[in-house]
Amino acid sequence: MTAKYPQDAAEVREALASLWPLLTDAQRDAFSCAARMRTYSPGELIYDVGQVPDSLFCLTCGKAKLFRNGVGGREQLLRLLREGDYFGYRAALAGGNYITAAAAIEHCRVCVLPSKLLGDALATNLPLCRFFLDEVSRLLGMAADRTISLTQKHVRARLAESILVLRQTYGTKPDSKTIAASISRKDLAHLSNMTTANAIRTLAAFRSEGVLEVQGRSISIRDEAALRRISDAG
Repeated sequence: MTAKYPQDAAEVREALASLWPLLTDAQRDAFSCAARMRTYSPGELIYDVGQVPDSLFCLTCGKAKLFRNGVGGREQLLRLLREGDYFGYRAALAGGNYITAAAAIEHCRVCVLPSKLLGDALATNLPLCRFFLDEVSRLLGMAADRTISLTQKHVRARLAESILVLRQTYGTKPDSKTIAASISRKDLAHLSNMTTANAIRTLAAFRSEGVLEVQGRSISIRDEAALRRISDAG
């Protein structure tokens, strides 16, 4: 019998392209039937802290962030999301509620797959298990590095590192200098564990030193070697 897929099934298969070779034919049919494509506007929540996890998310277009509000409601930006990133599955696998929130930075398209379906597939599919084990291990390593940076580096070094993280995550425009992402000063500050005022002042200092060119939300790296020296100085 031919499975009847939703209208956006082809987009679902493309969105989950990195998983597709790991799935059995039956799992591909199930994923195609169950997954849905959703669109989010800038600033719109994808999920929130405390909610019961019921989905695996894959960002297929746009940019998003994982964050959590800390002491006094101050936001800490934990991870930048780019096209092809999976998120939202840790809480489901751990058997708890979400301890982070996810929101769109710009207009996003997200593939949403029921987490129960993912759990059923993981129970019988070793390559799929290995895929997510590798993902979790990679993210734990990144989180450990960021924790050290955000707690031990000074303001200038933290902001320099965040700009390098932005470039690594989203790449650059054709000029090879301008970061291919438009991020607010507030989000940049939250990524760097500093106040927005401090982020603005430090950006201005980097600009006056010839390290960066800043126009609105556009950031161009003029002297990468100097930016790395500032980041490494701690």
